[in-house]
Amino acid sequence: MIDLTDYESGRKYHGSYRKALCRLQERLERILAAHIVHGKRAVIMFEGWDTAGKGGIIQRLTAEWDQRHYEVWPIAAPTPQEKKHDFLWRFRKALPGAGGIGIFDRSWYGRVLVERVEGFASEAEWTASYDQINDFEDGLIADGVTLVKLFVHITHKEQDKRLKARLDDPWKRWKIEPDDFRNRDRRPDYLTAMADMFARTDRVGSPWIPIDGNNKKAARIAALTHIAERLEQGVPMAPPPPDPTVLALAAQAFNYQPDSSG
Repeated sequence: MIDLTDYESGRKYHGSYRKALCRLQERLERILAAHIVHGKRAVIMFEGWDTAGKGGIIQRLTAEWDQRHYEVWPIAAPTPQEKKHDFLWRFRKALPGAGGIGIFDRSWYGRVLVERVEGFASEAEWTASYDQINDFEDGLIADGVTLVKLFVHITHKEQDKRLKARLDDPWKRWKIEPDDFRNRDRRPDYLTAMADMFARTDRVGSPWIPIDGNNKKAARIAALTHIAERLEQGVPMAPPPPDPTVLALAAQAFNYQPDSSG
């Protein structure tokens, strides 16, 4: 069972943050290349509190990635068109093709979190959605998609600190909406919903990875490390051999000879 109170220490990252981040981004760059050349697909999904740092993690995750081969989906309330379909429809539409990685900043778990707590889905609807979500994720895995599910957690005290910092910064005030304070006031209800979510959807094939987000740098390193480890499990990481046709063209164009030392 996942207990979010186990992820509230806020310990600082020990070591050189910049060097660790650089190493991870180089590792992730190779991981994306492996997905491209092997035609593998992956989905990385983030849930967590407002101001928990999901956006900062995603920014650093994709810093060295080729934009043609990944897509970030910031999930908001469903549109009128999306409401005409089942709640998973808009996520099925956004799944990556061969050689691509899809990143969801919030996800289908909104059904059992915000829609449950705020009353946008009936109890019968959100209760039934656990099985629908599990079936959806099982289908992804059966299709060869590597699924990574992260939950970024921060304490109530840390969330208030970050909300205040945004209010104090004239160029970050736009990030705060009245809904942020309504959600803040309903934290106990969200914690109950989160506990149910973990109990029903934290499974061997699609486990949740909780991240202690109370220290941003430590959270970024932890999240990127988990992502790299999970993605490497789903794709061959040996570099592919060079294309003989390309080698022949390079030899003709500028007398290229393969580097025997590499």
